[in-house]
Amino acid sequence: MISHCFVRLIMNHYKDMTISRVLTRRRIDTMGDFPARHALTNSIDDLLEHSDIIVECTGDVFFGTEVIERAFEAGIPVVTINAELQITTGSYLSGKGLLTEAEGDQPGSLAALREDALQMGFQPLVYGNMKGYLNHNPSREDMAYWSNRQGTSIEQTTSFTDGTKVQIEQAVVGNGFGATISRRGLEGVASTDLNTSGNALALIAEGIGQPIVDYVIPSGYSAGGVFLVCRHDEEQAPAIEYFKMGAGPYYVLTRPFHLCSLEVGKTVRRVLAGGGVLLNNSVTPTLGVAAIAKREMKAGDMITRGIGGFDVRGEAIKLVDELDHVPIGLLRNTVLKRAVEPGQLITFDDIEVQPSRVMDIIIQQQQKVAQQFEEDMPTCGLLQQAR
Repeated sequence: MISHCFVRLIMNHYKDMTISRVLTRRRIDTMGDFPARHALTNSIDDLLEHSDIIVECTGDVFFGTEVIERAFEAGIPVVTINAELQITTGSYLSGKGLLTEAEGDQPGSLAALREDALQMGFQPLVYGNMKGYLNHNPSREDMAYWSNRQGTSIEQTTSFTDGTKVQIEQAVVGNGFGATISRRGLEGVASTDLNTSGNALALIAEGIGQPIVDYVIPSGYSAGGVFLVCRHDEEQAPAIEYFKMGAGPYYVLTRPFHLCSLEVGKTVRRVLAGGGVLLNNSVTPTLGVAAIAKREMKAGDMITRGIGGFDVRGEAIKLVDELDHVPIGLLRNTVLKRAVEPGQLITFDDIEVQPSRVMDIIIQQQQKVAQQFEEDMPTCGLLQQAR
């Protein structure tokens, strides 16, 4: 759906851009309804040869990583609307070329709101997501019903419903902007008033001494947007109160919509104009999203799918706290070596590791985090001794 809508937008409203190629793994003769059928190709080489910039919207960590690596080898920048890829291999890829999340999905919308806030002098304390519904372990039947009703894949519907998607999105935002989490899995505040909930989250951030990422589950007001909770200079407080933002010290800025494919073109224009990265997972991430068992499983059972599956869901974690966690984006047709219980965090000791390029990248990233953690440990000891 993203590719269809984005291509239509560019063809109908962006006279300064041309859809040169559209890479697909499907048979081209089965795609008669695609709006730029003349541009379809099954060849990555053909895509690269005819592109100045690539928009990656596969939703697939493994294939998306392959395409982006090839693009960077050819010196081509990439705009993505794939937070799942960002949290899994994005930090490695961000060190190899220009990779940026697009406006449209919640992470890109938060990044755009942040840019506006900083230009007005606000200092973000909370990067917030508004989530309409949460069920950590939905049934396959319910997901099939809502998938059909909403026109989304059952995998997408499940990752939205069980909370995996929001955990991934917020972890990417945290890594990109140097924010952290208050606890594994985030707070997920049930909210009847965004100002009240935002203030509560801001107090948590102040207590930690670092901005945080989190989300609310609204009741009585619309979900689906993003928000920031910010501070501002005290001398500006009278003016800000006059502007109907309240007495402070915390101010909630909202963006009550995100329009997915309709906004991606703005980020494409940004990159082509030399505007640089809007948001990526950073080359030094501190957050990840671990796989948590949804059900009891025994040795020999197969986790068919991580993100959007019925075996595991994702929870945001601090990397240094869970060095052996299995990133949920890695899991596909993965066999368990030992039994796990519902709610258990999956580690590499629990699974048969399948060789892949994504696995190679994850090992590199985890070794880098572990090395940094080991380097920091003696410093902490010296500080304690000095006190």
